[in-house]
Amino acid sequence: MTKHKIAVLGGTGKSGTYLVRRLLELEMPIKLLIRNPEKHCFKNPLVEVAKGDARNYGAVLDLINGCHAVISALGQPKGEPPISMDASKNVVNAMRKNNLKRYIVVTGLNVDSPFDKKDEKTSYATQWMYENFPDATKNRQEEYAYLTTQERVDWTLVRLPIIIQTDEKFPVGVNLKNCEGDKISSTDLADFLIAQLEDRQYIHKSPFLYNI
Repeated sequence: MTKHKIAVLGGTGKSGTYLVRRLLELEMPIKLLIRNPEKHCFKNPLVEVAKGDARNYGAVLDLINGCHAVISALGQPKGEPPISMDASKNVVNAMRKNNLKRYIVVTGLNVDSPFDKKDEKTSYATQWMYENFPDATKNRQEEYAYLTTQERVDWTLVRLPIIIQTDEKFPVGVNLKNCEGDKISSTDLADFLIAQLEDRQYIHKSPFLYNI
């Protein structure tokens, strides 16, 4: 794999920390957007830190400068307004300015696409999210709708069930219509996201990823 610098959002979160660790194991240079860099100690020479929030376009523009692709593992911060749509808009606009193409972002299985054939369990999980986290769930759906209009960006939106924080790896399923598993290992997720840097199979698509 070519070792260009990768911009990472959400790199200190539950799944993002595994992504960052895996990128560094592969000796890939990365640039992280972090709100409070002083709380984190990144001594690896492959790590560059940009201070800021994904809602701030200037901070995202600074993050992306000098990078080859963008991976977002952003979660929804507790007690804050929905972040997904704002973050993706900022990323896409900054990518256009820097002539970048590849954007890989994670979301929940609750996001619907016109190609879905969700089974009863996945449909129930989607309904549950709307009932319990309506604003964030709606915002993630709006993020998907926005990305589908961005033909000049090679985006992939990876839809996920519950993320299990573990170093273990398991068989992985990928499906464009339905989530056929209840969980995904954070290590398997990291490997899949990194693979998408060069894999063009899911460009302009929103696959479900899960452990079998």
